[in-house]
Amino acid sequence: MTESGSDKHAVAEAPPLVVDLDGTLLRSDLLYESLFLLARRRPLDLLRLPLWLLRGRAHFKREIAQRVMPDAASLPYRQDLLDDLRAQHAAGRHLVLATAADAAPAQAVADTLGLFETVYASDGRCNLSGERKRERLVAAYGVGGYDYAGNAHRDLPVWAAARRAVVAGASPRLAARVAERVPVERCFADGCAVGAYVEAMRPLHWSKNALLLVPLLLAGADHFAAYLPAALLGFLAFGLCASSVYLLNDLFDLPYDRRHPQKKTRALASGRVGIGGAMLALLLLLGAAFGIAGLLPAGFAAVLALYYVNTLAYSLRGKEWPIVDVAMLAAGYMLRVMAGAVAIDMAPPPWLLALCLLLFFSLALIKRYAEMVIMASVSRTKVHGYLVQDRDLLMVLGITGGYLAVLVLALYLNSNALHPGAPAPAGWAICALLLGWVSYLWLVAHRGRMAHDPVVFALRDPASLVLLLAMAGCAVLGL
Repeated sequence: MTESGSDKHAVAEAPPLVVDLDGTLLRSDLLYESLFLLARRRPLDLLRLPLWLLRGRAHFKREIAQRVMPDAASLPYRQDLLDDLRAQHAAGRHLVLATAADAAPAQAVADTLGLFETVYASDGRCNLSGERKRERLVAAYGVGGYDYAGNAHRDLPVWAAARRAVVAGASPRLAARVAERVPVERCFADGCAVGAYVEAMRPLHWSKNALLLVPLLLAGADHFAAYLPAALLGFLAFGLCASSVYLLNDLFDLPYDRRHPQKKTRALASGRVGIGGAMLALLLLLGAAFGIAGLLPAGFAAVLALYYVNTLAYSLRGKEWPIVDVAMLAAGYMLRVMAGAVAIDMAPPPWLLALCLLLFFSLALIKRYAEMVIMASVSRTKVHGYLVQDRDLLMVLGITGGYLAVLVLALYLNSNALHPGAPAPAGWAICALLLGWVSYLWLVAHRGRMAHDPVVFALRDPASLVLLLAMAGCAVLGL
């Protein structure tokens, strides 16, 4: 918008601009936001949802709003539309917020932004959507007495009674339908969401599922070709299941992620992926994972289900319980190894499970320790149930667990000396490299440079990659 006096006068004299909230001003939906907040803070209240819904959507929203309230300041607003509204507000235009969301969170948004002089919202009796919103606005401003900014098919009746339309985040097909009813003044289009969905699935984290291939390598070269297809199917099933879990975890973590210096840019936290779309994607991913599991031995689906339950429990409550949270993270890695063994009909060696438990307990502690270092830099004193002063204790526990993992590997190698002979030099080289790798990761975390998940960092950091490739080379030489 220009800054000339005549333009400002024209804006000030224009009819009120009525703005929808969910999906329009917000790249999210307050009802979905509140439901996941309720599940996180008061999970038993989820049992009441059907009873509330029987009394109507407005009552349903009011009951939820009385129990939880999303943080209006950290919600993902559509920045280009918000900037335009600020410019029009500065020019003196009357702005109205009209939403089907409950009045309490809607008013909180209005108070936070300081742009809207009037707020129309659901009040516990009337769900202000579609025709009802149109009736309310026509009663207040008359037909053609307002401009309307919306995003969904349910807004078509509201647009039809408006003077002009603003379309935000709608499909080109819907924008064309709006243009058939009323002149479209501006469009605020979303970019392609495919890349954001792929990002939210965290394909790089699929590298963790390489643990499913460890039992295949231990089975020996004679069985490698025969077992490879089952192992790869297991890898794919766990990858799809893990992506489903990541989406679910991000949904539960939305308020926390939006306050985090790095995580606030995640696809869900930033609003580039909508909550409804994420819910559909995670269900499809989970269905595909268990569909593939049906092609493998029956025990595989059981281990996959146990992994999902463990991760779900971690997302809901486990991550708030100190030490239990890292134990659950480590268990997730162990279950991957067990699944790989079940997929090829093999009993996992006890020493391997012990090694994985200790090593990944250490990596899980690195994850928590690194988060505490980062959050301490923005003056937060508590992270997932841990206090900032717990950092030194976590470092001691984590380094000890990592070094014990090296000891387990060394004892296993030495026990083999009772049979074929002395342990191969390659085995001892792996122990030395593993010791150096664990030490290096902890050094990086201590210096505050561990901005990502430790496994993701390990696959991106050049020094870590060199150590991992050296271990892999020694393993090949030792076969």
